[in-house]
Amino acid sequence: MDLKEWFASRQKRKELQENIKQPLTTEEYCALWTQCFQCRELLYTKDLRANLQVCPKCQYHFRVGALDRIDQMADAGSFVELDAVMTSTDPLKFFDTEAYAKRQQEACRKSGLKEAVVTGIAAINGQPVALGAMDFGHFGGSMGSVVGEKVTRLAEEATSNRIPLIVVSSSGGARMQEGILSLMQMAKTSSALKTYHEAGGLYISILAEPTFGGVTASFAMLGDLVIAEPGARIGFAGRRVIEQTIRQKLPADFQTAEYLLKHGQVDMVVERANLKDRLSRIISYHDLSRTGPAGEPANGTVKSGQLTK
Repeated sequence: MDLKEWFASRQKRKELQENIKQPLTTEEYCALWTQCFQCRELLYTKDLRANLQVCPKCQYHFRVGALDRIDQMADAGSFVELDAVMTSTDPLKFFDTEAYAKRQQEACRKSGLKEAVVTGIAAINGQPVALGAMDFGHFGGSMGSVVGEKVTRLAEEATSNRIPLIVVSSSGGARMQEGILSLMQMAKTSSALKTYHEAGGLYISILAEPTFGGVTASFAMLGDLVIAEPGARIGFAGRRVIEQTIRQKLPADFQTAEYLLKHGQVDMVVERANLKDRLSRIISYHDLSRTGPAGEPANGTVKSGQLTK
């Protein structure tokens, strides 16, 4: 931090203290300032949000919730959520240190979401898309039966309306509390994507920090284009598990987006600020939204924030 930036930061703190009667509590202070995980710089939270949750010093990309992700990518007012009230049950009556049902309630309270993925129809620079975004803040973005069902339905919606499909993944893998029902979602989502592919659809998969486990082993890596955010960790098993299995030390950048790009496992690494425009350009090349199978007009367009058929 240079002298000018230091004085600006100090002035902000001074103004903040002058505008309140009581000293800041620990919670209030933490809400106003965020420390970067990479460069350890103390950042003004309001400025960090304005910068799309990207550190202005080192370009570290913070994790972004599903709703914030949709706001960043979709045109204002264009997103129409699908399957908004769908929630998980407890088919196995799972109990470890506490009941699965209680864990679900706590996850909903913390994230403000009913499940770990939000799906719907939106527009990106006026072009209709089927858009899904996972939220790591809800149960670690784990894929249970509802997550798999919502991704599958989104793929089916994109197929029937002949529009591009975009899914942003951020997950720790399958949800163990649902056992085999969670693992079945890998096959179900993959099957729906195969149908969509055979119909000529364009599927763009975006990998955010982190993307692991059953999500990586299914729909996250099946995109026609696989795009990763800078620094995102992507893999199936974790680094420690792999090192213990092969009994070798892995490279420092192993499982990062840049490492996967170098080894041909992702197609491109795109900074968050450029992501929307890059998606818009890619979609315009494919453009299923304007023509049908034989050059006929497609049966779905986005107007005034909703899908019309």
